[in-house]
Parts: sequence; structure tokens; C-alpha cells
Amino acid sequence: MKPRISMVTLGVSDLARAVEFYQTGVGLPKMESPPEVAFFNLDGSWLGLFDRKSLADEAMISPEGSGYSGFNIAHNVASEAEVDEVMDQASAAGASITKPAEKTSWGGYSGYFKDLDGHLWEVAHNPHFWVGPEDK
Repeated sequence: MKPRISMVTLGVSDLARAVEFYQTGVGLPKMESPPEVAFFNLDGSWLGLFDRKSLADEAMISPEGSGYSGFNIAHNVASEAEVDEVMDQASAAGASITKPAEKTSWGGYSGYFKDLDGHLWEVAHNPHFWVGPEDK
């Protein structure tokens, strides 16, 4: 297998609400998509939103879940101030902050939020991690 992740698809309970959160709330660029799914360009990969039950049915697993799923999405940014900006933007869009941004034991700065369907996101500044060409 070639080392890459091309898309992360999140099962959501209300597609229109989730699109509003990701497009308007946190500012991800939505791509043209069929009505039953939404795709967002993540500069080299995609974020997909799809009905949670349908996605579980497709994978032949139960759509029920509780507690920590063992999975979170990380969004690395170029500065501590940008972490705070993204966390504030997500909170204003309806996300729940599970851990406010703070200095970390590994020398960075990060916080966590859950989106409207409970998907966990970490927003981090890691001074040892190159984010992208605009940050070099």
C-alpha cells in the first residue's frame, strides 16, 4: 500500500447541518458533490460527510457508538495564536470544546473539540512539525 490518506469520511446525523458547520462555521471549501454526500477539499486530501447509518450499513457494522471511538482528526497550524483562532471559530459554529488549548508535554500547544456529531478534532501547533509550504 502506498503511504497516503486520500479521504476521511465522517458519518453524520444531519447532512445539511454538518455541511453548514464545516463550510460556514469553520470555513472549509466545499466541492461540488452529489446530494447524499458532501466533499471538502483539504489541500491534498478530502473530507467527506455521509449519513451515519448509511455509512455503517455500507461497512456492515452497527451505527451505534458511545464514548471515545479511538479516533480523532488532527489539524496542525503554524502558531499558538492560530490554534486559538481555530478553536474559537469551531466553538462559535457550535462545536463543544472538550479540552481548551494549552501548552503540551511534547513542546507544542493544542486543544480538542467535538463537531456537531461528536467527531473529535485536535487543533495543534507543533514546533517540530512542518505544516505546509506557506509556513516554511
